[in-house]
Amino acid sequence: MFLHGVQVPKGYASIIRTLVSMKGLKLKGIKFHDCHVIMEHLLLVGINSILPKKVRATITKLCFFFKIICSEVIDLGKLLALQKEIIETLCELEMYFPPSFSDIIVYLTLHMVRETQLCGPTYMRWMY
Repeated sequence: MFLHGVQVPKGYASIIRTLVSMKGLKLKGIKFHDCHVIMEHLLLVGINSILPKKVRATITKLCFFFKIICSEVIDLGKLLALQKEIIETLCELEMYFPPSFSDIIVYLTLHMVRETQLCGPTYMRWMY
């Protein structure tokens, strides 16, 4: 498993390799900040040669959405386009993955753009 060999700088995230169970190929005891680091930085490298191109492109769009929405500086003029893009991305995820993948947490990403418009940058409100 790709994540078993990943090393990150001290204090950046948990020691990822300790969170990987090679027995069942699952992640255990993963914290929200670790999910954030995996989504924004590591997932893109891990899926590069594994998944079909269309699925890889959709997951990459999702990762870039989180990278943009969680950045310190956000261009308010581009938020409307970002809203449209995340709607399309979620529709593509529904096409590629089984219905059990889509739960209420996945759809909460639809509200993140509006929340950013009302409350400002996300990084100032999220606490890990």
